[in-house]
Amino acid sequence: MENFIIIISIVLGIIFLLLSIIIVNQKQAKIIQRLGKFQSVRRAGISLRIPLIDQVVGVQNLQIQELRVPVETITQDKVTLKIEVAIQYLIKADVESIKNSFYELSDSTAQIESFVFDAVRAEVPKMELDMVYENKDNIANTVMEGLNSLLSNYGFDIKKTLVVDILPDSKVVDAMNAINEQKRLRQAAEEKGEADKILIIKAAEAEKESKKLQGEGVALQQMAVLKGREKAIKDLTVGTNMEIKDATELVMKLIDQDTLISMGEKNKNVIFMTSDIGMKGKVMEAMVGADVVNAQHKN
Repeated sequence: MENFIIIISIVLGIIFLLLSIIIVNQKQAKIIQRLGKFQSVRRAGISLRIPLIDQVVGVQNLQIQELRVPVETITQDKVTLKIEVAIQYLIKADVESIKNSFYELSDSTAQIESFVFDAVRAEVPKMELDMVYENKDNIANTVMEGLNSLLSNYGFDIKKTLVVDILPDSKVVDAMNAINEQKRLRQAAEEKGEADKILIIKAAEAEKESKKLQGEGVALQQMAVLKGREKAIKDLTVGTNMEIKDATELVMKLIDQDTLISMGEKNKNVIFMTSDIGMKGKVMEAMVGADVVNAQHKN
């Protein structure tokens, strides 16, 4: 009988010991109540309690958690859109914060969501759609500051708040895409027009330079012809004692003859009209006058 009592005592002792042990995982905290009243917070590791009297009533996660809150709102220019806000937060590791986070808020997630709804709907209606995209960081900072102010007394620390998505109504998205496409097409047309303009300017400059060079070449050619005729006239006057007027007339006749021969060699029908006699005389007089002036300068 005594052995039986000893065995029962040992078994009860082992059960009592097992019920007394509390094991807490890393980055967790367990809330202990004694007879319905808060008794302590047990952190990572092993600890003991009084079985049946001390009870684990809650486990708090001390890791950084993320909550995504979709908010439907409207902009100043009456565009309906959905904004998704990501909240990264944790419960502070001190005993008071862990206690408050468990006892003071019955549903911390719902509390955070409610505040995000209010904060976003207070900020976005002040802005037009384009401004919402430009100021999404400001919206996120406003939400984070407000959440920290609201929840810090309850043991929460808001680490970061991000506006992760802005989704306007599908019709608005289609309209924005059409506007962007037209903008890109207009920009491409402007760039093509500018390129065509540059090509036209370059071509005009090249043509101008070509005509300039061509004109200089023709002028040099004509100058060479005139010098050749002048030399021929001088040779005639010096070698044959011919008068300048007669020599000039002879040279003109030879030029006419060469012209007729050159045109006759072409396989074409040509009507050749000789220069007016009065005009030819004026040309000869001009050439003679030029030779006389040159002769006077040399003397």
